[in-house]
Amino acid sequence: MTLFGSKEKKQLSKSIRPTVVRTQNVAKELQAIAKSYDIKVDTLDFNILDVQTYTRMNDGSKETEWESLANEDLYELDDETALLNPHFQIKQTYEIEIFSPSKETPKPCPHLKTAVGANASKCKVYLSILEGSFLEKSPTLEEDLLNIINKKKIRAGILINIFDEMVDDVVSKISAQARVVGKVEFKEAKALLVAESFEPTATRNDKLILHYEESNKKDDSDKVDYSSRGFITSAKKDELLIEYIKPKPGTPGRNCRGDFLEPKEPIVSHEITFNIDETISKIETDESIEYRANENGYIAFNDNTYTIKTDMDIGEISFKTTGSINSGVDSDVSLNVSETDLEKDAIGTGMSVEVTEIDIEGNVGSNATVVAHRATVGGQTHKTATIRADELDINVHKGKAFGKNIKITRLEHGEIDGESVEVAQALGGKIRAKEVSIGICASHVNITASKRIEIQKLQGSENTFTINPVLKKDVVDDLNDNQETIKKIENSVREIGKEIARYRKLIEDGTPAFNKIKKHLIHYKKNGVKLPASFVQKYKQFTSMQEHLKEIQNEYEIKNDQLSLQTTRTVSFQDDIMDARIINRDRWVGYNEIRFQLVDPPIELIYKPSEGSKDKIFGLVDLGDGEFEIQAVSE
Repeated sequence: MTLFGSKEKKQLSKSIRPTVVRTQNVAKELQAIAKSYDIKVDTLDFNILDVQTYTRMNDGSKETEWESLANEDLYELDDETALLNPHFQIKQTYEIEIFSPSKETPKPCPHLKTAVGANASKCKVYLSILEGSFLEKSPTLEEDLLNIINKKKIRAGILINIFDEMVDDVVSKISAQARVVGKVEFKEAKALLVAESFEPTATRNDKLILHYEESNKKDDSDKVDYSSRGFITSAKKDELLIEYIKPKPGTPGRNCRGDFLEPKEPIVSHEITFNIDETISKIETDESIEYRANENGYIAFNDNTYTIKTDMDIGEISFKTTGSINSGVDSDVSLNVSETDLEKDAIGTGMSVEVTEIDIEGNVGSNATVVAHRATVGGQTHKTATIRADELDINVHKGKAFGKNIKITRLEHGEIDGESVEVAQALGGKIRAKEVSIGICASHVNITASKRIEIQKLQGSENTFTINPVLKKDVVDDLNDNQETIKKIENSVREIGKEIARYRKLIEDGTPAFNKIKKHLIHYKKNGVKLPASFVQKYKQFTSMQEHLKEIQNEYEIKNDQLSLQTTRTVSFQDDIMDARIINRDRWVGYNEIRFQLVDPPIELIYKPSEGSKDKIFGLVDLGDGEFEIQAVSE
């Protein structure tokens, strides 16, 4: 049993007499009547008795009369010229009967829950059908649907019978579906276009886009690096640096309420006042002006002029002054960092620098990183600093250096990884390269090369000199891949060999019987006797085994050729080690080791030159039968 309070009982018991009104605002009229009767507006309903459309031209200079337009003449309002005329006006007056619906009066489409919505400009109106709604076929379904849509529209202030030629098709399709299947269910919410007028085009204000600044910005999801402040903004040839979007007035429209939508005048607040030089090109179209780089470098703005430069002289690169500089190794940007104070760093702690070329006159601080095609360091590198460059020249090196051609004046327990490395004086450290040349070698130096190690003067001990033909990662990977391939081919050859042996045995054992069957078949065929099915089947089985044996024998040969090729490749990895040399132009002093690392078999040979030995050149000698030895050889 449902209980109601006094107020709810009052609302339920109240009803109004059917009231006929003429109005331009149905929603407002319903609110007024609900208020006068002290009832909720959603307890009221209405019928549309008549719709009258009025139009006029009013330029403001003289008030003109509204003219009534018959329903059959509404098609004339499709004239875009008239509707987009700002002086044209349109309105509708509705004659409606407002009443309180009774429980006994059947409600059309009672299970169809709908609402009308529109876009921001009210130029597109949609009928939203809620999820779970359904309707059933009835003789008046098409008329009921049309009435529901029109009532929803005029209650929302939307004109009817204008801009809504698609409504008939919407209603017809739903009704036809109901007639066919008896019931139309909406398992998902659905939006149907029920009015569309003339959408205006928005006015475009002018805009200046500094693309070169946008390229330095990070996404919100990126971790903020406060050391990277964009001191230098790199520019690539043909890159869009700056773009001026020209102002453009919008086009007028008229919404589904009949309101004329006049576009605003564009605001011009970013007119071009700067200049450019020959390093930047200007490309103008009807829509915009583009400023593009004519060459690689970095963008600079001086004396109200934009230009692309490649060279820059700065005192230091630090968190306080410039922040990290990352223009890219292909940017054609060259830096000269002039700080030479021994108590300061030219490249500060934690700084990152990436340019095409860089000359650092002073020191590189802790955890700093420098990347370039060519780099020089006049001071020293901190033990946690990293320098990467194809052509690299460092005075005193304590950190990590990577490159192709690397020259170090003094190595102090730093690390070097390159192709060709020259060190004037090595006081401890690690070197990996194809060829290594040392002027003076002190103690605790670990050198690994794939081709040659040469020392002019040996002054210390506890040094290790190693030849490894697969020193580089790509060569190591290639060797590992090759050995894995060999393993797979060897397994395949072994399995095919077993299958060949099995089929040879089957054919050998079955040959006498096969020859007998073959003789019988020839006799039957010669005398016109039908061949026995069992004989024919056995004959085909045997010939099939012979064909399969030929196929796998051919595959066996191919696999063996592949194995031979891959094995030759493995041997080639080791061929270079026979030509590799470790050379000490001086006498041997202290405890030092010479090492050669073989590929196949994977063993390491170690030789310890005796104190005072005058042997200068060492290589690997093949003794035969898979035996190798490190010996003094000719250069």
